Amino acid sequence: MNNPVNQLAAGRYLVGQMIGTGGMADVYLGKDTRLNREVAIKVLRRDLAKDPAFVARFKKEALAAGGLSHPGIVAVYDSGEENDSPYIVMELISGITLRQLMLNGEILQVKSLEIIKGILQALDYSHSKGIVHRDIKPGNIMITDSGDIKVMDFGIARATDDIGATMTSTWNVVGTAQYLSPEQATGEIADGRSDLYSLGCVMYELLTGRPPFTGDTPVSVAYQHVSAPITPASQINPNLDTNIDRMLEVVLAKQPSNRYQDAKAMLTDIEHVIKGEPVTTKIKKVIPRRKLITILALAVSLIALISGGYLVTSPNGATVKVPNVVGLTEDEARALLKSFNINIERAPDAKIPINRVASQLPLATADATAGSSVTLTISDGPGNTTIPVGLIGLSLEEARYRLSSAGLLISQTIAIDSDQAPGVVLSINPVPGTTITAGSGVVLEIASGSVQVPSLVGLNEIGAKTVLTQAGFLIREITAYDPSKALGEILAQAPEAGATKTIGSIVTITINKN
Repeated sequence: MNNPVNQLAAGRYLVGQMIGTGGMADVYLGKDTRLNREVAIKVLRRDLAKDPAFVARFKKEALAAGGLSHPGIVAVYDSGEENDSPYIVMELISGITLRQLMLNGEILQVKSLEIIKGILQALDYSHSKGIVHRDIKPGNIMITDSGDIKVMDFGIARATDDIGATMTSTWNVVGTAQYLSPEQATGEIADGRSDLYSLGCVMYELLTGRPPFTGDTPVSVAYQHVSAPITPASQINPNLDTNIDRMLEVVLAKQPSNRYQDAKAMLTDIEHVIKGEPVTTKIKKVIPRRKLITILALAVSLIALISGGYLVTSPNGATVKVPNVVGLTEDEARALLKSFNINIERAPDAKIPINRVASQLPLATADATAGSSVTLTISDGPGNTTIPVGLIGLSLEEARYRLSSAGLLISQTIAIDSDQAPGVVLSINPVPGTTITAGSGVVLEIASGSVQVPSLVGLNEIGAKTVLTQAGFLIREITAYDPSKALGEILAQAPEAGATKTIGSIVTITINKN
């Protein structure tokens, strides 16, 4: 789907306007023409569709969530591939993410606990089906317009008997670092208790306004999950029920055996707190000496995992795996590369913070002789880059890929009425060929394909839907009852007649039904 707007996927799904985007996929409004219902269509980003690992992860989401049927989980209806672009057809949710809700301001304690309760109910179900989510975070939780809680994005979910590492490299953490369980950070098996730990991090942030651990890199945050103590939530928010500190101490325990052992147990305590009753779960304590040994072992495992090799020094002449040190400081990298001679170079880099390793040669996991040279390029921070030429006339997705390859972002898109196909790039600011700081954002003007919304009030339901479909709009319907009007008559519409909207956007009609 080079420019998916107004395309039919599998000859069944009409793809409308983009309604969301993320690090892995874009989400479009869609219509299932066979069942006549609105859906959301998630399309793997074109630049990632060439990578088998991303394609496999994307397809895994469809398989994982497709077998789940629960009111607290966003339903997956179908999946497929169109023009080498994998897509997933999902339930269309009207609402906002928990992340967006948190950005809107403080959430009351009772509301926060109800949200956690809703997530726990969904996790209790998915865990009972043998599916661990592995990426619970505010951005993956939807709050519908009616206040319901929906868990979405099972993109890195896996069956509980499917073992695999969770950190693929120093700078690419599978699972957001701020919500990562210690066992995920150290490459251990992640079971349902890992989801509960991540949910505990979300709960902590909801109630205090900040996550339990922060840092300048994913690695530094992961280290803290493994070994740093949690600041009691009541020290940040003195108004909290003391039972909440007790719950967080359990769910954020470093050892899975010291946490709630399943979602039901945590649900029981949440319900006690909501009712103003004391929690019942007893907190297990490990022997301090054993705890220290465990933390050290986890920390060593983490370093070994992110290095992609082994923390051992080998005699010269032996063949060893080169550790992955991208993202580390020079001192941290040298500590992991004791078997090698280190050469240092410096260069600008838009993605890696200043004074951290931006690249290495040989690459991580390559076989090399102990005592041989490894060249590290240390980031000087963002340097300059040039806005690529040839963007005019490309689709929005194609332009984003070209800009990303040049180390640039799209900071804003402005829809302009044009006879070009919707989404086609009409202009770029600053102009192509301009030298700017890597990592900067550019503004694109794109063809809107805008048309006027027809007048629908007074038409019957079938007539209104026919007019809207022929005009290229998608339809959202609600009902109301006016005894003075004929059943099936359109009582209201939004946007109003004559408004200019992009082809593929939604028009809401109110149908007279009792």
